[in-house]
Amino acid sequence: MRPLLATLLAALLTLGSAVAYARQCAGVNMPGSVTVEGTTLQLNGMGIREASALQVNVYVAGLYLEQRSRSASEILASDTKKRIHLEFVHEVERADVVQAMRDGFRANASGTSGGDVSRLTGWMRSMDEGDSMTFTYVPGTGTEVKVNGSVRGTIPGFEFARGVFSLYIGRRPPNPGLRTGLLGGRCG
Repeated sequence: MRPLLATLLAALLTLGSAVAYARQCAGVNMPGSVTVEGTTLQLNGMGIREASALQVNVYVAGLYLEQRSRSASEILASDTKKRIHLEFVHEVERADVVQAMRDGFRANASGTSGGDVSRLTGWMRSMDEGDSMTFTYVPGTGTEVKVNGSVRGTIPGFEFARGVFSLYIGRRPPNPGLRTGLLGGRCG
């Protein structure tokens, strides 16, 4: 009986580890699901942000949705809870973070309120390897911004949320592999 229990316990521990971190990309592990205000969001995909000129990996992003989807337009049109989580694998100066966001809004969501974009970029800081940034949208509340687990603030409105998520899965992401991975394709 004891060998059977030991085998069963080992199998459960292995399964528990697999559930805790469902996917890995470029050495970054992300859980298969997260809970946002009582709603379970599933990991839709993971992608890598590369610096354009040198193709240096900057961060690994994970997209969490109420229901998985490979359609960027459906995800962006859906007024449901969602999250983008970034794990930095390379250091980035604050000015570069701000410029990348401004460029992303210009390329993918030019109609986003300039005041909201300025508010968001005002919360940014230099990011070191191992740092994280999280954008969580909750309908009726807005988009909460966290840097290294600390809430920087919340910007209300679905249109702003659509703009933020467009930075990563819009028509002109910073690099195609980021969008492909977040939409459930290969991370890389």
